[in-house]
Amino acid sequence: MTAETPEGIAIAMRPAGFAVRSTAFFIDALIRLGILLGCGTIFGAGGHLGVGLMFIVLFAINWLYPVVFELLPKAATPGKRIMGLQVLMANGLPITPAGCLIRNLLRVVDFLPLMYGFGIICMLLRQDARRLGDLAGGTLVAYRNQLQASGSFGAGEPVPPSIALSTRQRAAIASFAWRAGRLTPDRAEELAMLASAAAPGAGIGTSMTARLIGIARWMHGQRSGTPGVGLRKHGSPL
Repeated sequence: MTAETPEGIAIAMRPAGFAVRSTAFFIDALIRLGILLGCGTIFGAGGHLGVGLMFIVLFAINWLYPVVFELLPKAATPGKRIMGLQVLMANGLPITPAGCLIRNLLRVVDFLPLMYGFGIICMLLRQDARRLGDLAGGTLVAYRNQLQASGSFGAGEPVPPSIALSTRQRAAIASFAWRAGRLTPDRAEELAMLASAAAPGAGIGTSMTARLIGIARWMHGQRSGTPGVGLRKHGSPL
């Protein structure tokens, strides 16, 4: 499946299916079980205090374990990392704290009526294998090594911008350059003229389309005589 970021950059993603996600779940379950057994051994002789500490550990394992790992840079629990997966927003951007919390809080609903019955049915019925928590949180579990930018900038030589550009201007120029190849030359030039303030160095007879594409290439690290650089994963490289 393909998603498009707000900057107009298309991200190709390969959703993880039921089998690989189940394997990752069981790996995490074994890790959780090991932590519980280890803590049980340590706190077992602690009497009432030990019992209280075990309840705290049990709460952390059930609710904080996935949230903490998914909010780390790898955006994946140990089980997902072993299987080459990660959690991200359905639009291809990195997972947000709100999305992470919602998808994990709704595990309670996915668990119903027994052993993640609703979650499994939802995953099997959907092509993107999203469970109810993913749908509510706007998240997706995908293969990490399958995330890549789709497409390329239009033709043009890299050109440095003549003025300092704001983040919004940089995003707009990158978006235009990404879509220029899908537009007719006249339409592309018409849209490019709307952004002429960001490229005041263009002289008479110079194509504004080529000028903006050149600026986009420059912003992404390409220089004259060198091949274009790849785009970073998870969306805009700006």
